[in-house]
Amino acid sequence: MNIAIINGHLIDPANKVDGQHDLFINSGIVVGVGQAPEGFSADQTINAEGQIVSPGFIDLQARLREPGDSHKGTIASETAAAVKGGVTTLCMPPDSHPIIDSTVVAEQILHKANIMGSARARVLPIGALTKALAGEQLSNMNGLIQAGCVALSNANRPIRSTLVQRRAFEYAASLNIMVRLQPEDAWLAEGGCVHEGEISSRLGLSGIPECAEVIAVSRDLLLIEQTGVKAHFGPLSSVRSIELIAEARKKGLPVTADIAAHQLILTEIDVDPFNSLCHLRPPLRSKRGLDGLRSALSDGLFTAICSDHQPHEADAKLAPFAETEAGMSAIETLLPLTLKLVKEGVLSMSDAIAHLTSKPAELLGLKQGSLAVDCVADITIFDPNRDWVVSEESLISRGKNSPFIGWEMQGAVTTTLLDGEIVYIHE
Repeated sequence: MNIAIINGHLIDPANKVDGQHDLFINSGIVVGVGQAPEGFSADQTINAEGQIVSPGFIDLQARLREPGDSHKGTIASETAAAVKGGVTTLCMPPDSHPIIDSTVVAEQILHKANIMGSARARVLPIGALTKALAGEQLSNMNGLIQAGCVALSNANRPIRSTLVQRRAFEYAASLNIMVRLQPEDAWLAEGGCVHEGEISSRLGLSGIPECAEVIAVSRDLLLIEQTGVKAHFGPLSSVRSIELIAEARKKGLPVTADIAAHQLILTEIDVDPFNSLCHLRPPLRSKRGLDGLRSALSDGLFTAICSDHQPHEADAKLAPFAETEAGMSAIETLLPLTLKLVKEGVLSMSDAIAHLTSKPAELLGLKQGSLAVDCVADITIFDPNRDWVVSEESLISRGKNSPFIGWEMQGAVTTTLLDGEIVYIHE
């Protein structure tokens, strides 16, 4: 199908485009920017007047819950939520059930998502760094890459042995594959469920100090320097962590980092009084920490903003706070939370979109994230001024566990295209 997207404000950071330009698509490929190619005749025209047209968003961490936890979410339900939020490509961590530590599991996920057509968005699995994520034996990393995994990770499971971590980094470095790290010192964080600070003391909850993340980052950076592995940290919650990573980058280490959008909006105060919807890992930090993270983002220290989407069934959040499951349903609020940062002067609109598109695409070596001629037509069209209220009814993710329920958001996707096909349209 030939599609023309007209009258929209095109923002394509990869090509430094920021202005009113029409876009022309043929057979899933961008064939014209600003001017239609000779002989082009549109089968469908989308009028994007008053809206922003950008590359489809790329989310570096989103759990789909399938296989294994379909009562929380499925590939079908969560990718439907993704495209409603403008996300056309997402990275799936390896801690599914079964764990993505074998080629069979990776191939099954890709087959169901991208061949059988369960997914509305492009699903990219991340393979396990160690077998069963146990941190004891290395996985078949080469096989996982050959099966289609785009990176390797131990998810949020610690590798307690420094020797195992070093060997894992050496193996990944030899394959030139990126390792994704969610740093946390297992001993310092053991038993904790919130940020260690005033709120944890007042509520009588065991805290997780910021140094649990910072010490883990420090250890990892030393091993990265030793092995030369390409590493990406995230989602981070500590200013000191990103400062250490920035210092390492100046020394030439191949390291980058991302942050979850909610870590730039919420603080430990939102946990009070025992709001289990704010039970997250990493935990929400202090107001001072949030201000520091926002400054780091403004200064370009973070490569990307992710959702860290973790849908849960209602029962998962109904126990006493410390016994509830960590995580929030976040993929549908990724855009409005990022736009909130624009409105508050943390990022320009172009920089905000770059953190959702071209920067994560470059990080993973993807062809997506650009709308130049001959690029894949993954496109998000959104109205930055459209107001909507987050509710269980408005969220189409199977997980309704969002601390933003009841919040009025500004910014909503009106149309999403994947490979030049409309996969979501606001009704």
